[in-house]
Amino acid sequence: MNKSMLNRINELAKKKREHGLTPEEQAEQKKLYKIYLGEIRTQFDRTLDNVSIKEKDGSVAPFKSAYTKKDKK
Repeated sequence: MNKSMLNRINELAKKKREHGLTPEEQAEQKKLYKIYLGEIRTQFDRTLDNVSIKEKDGSVAPFKSAYTKKDKK
């Protein structure tokens, strides 16, 4: 996501609050939000790849495998 895309998201949000958006602008905003949220989810997923959980028995497991294991219980 580049700076111009973030600026456009902010412009559309401000215009929506103040005047409302045309159907074309609403479609553009929806598309930009989808891209933005996809990138945030990817960054969050990468962050979780670097997180470890220390188990009660003292072992250390990557968060994703520890979380998956707890879901199966």
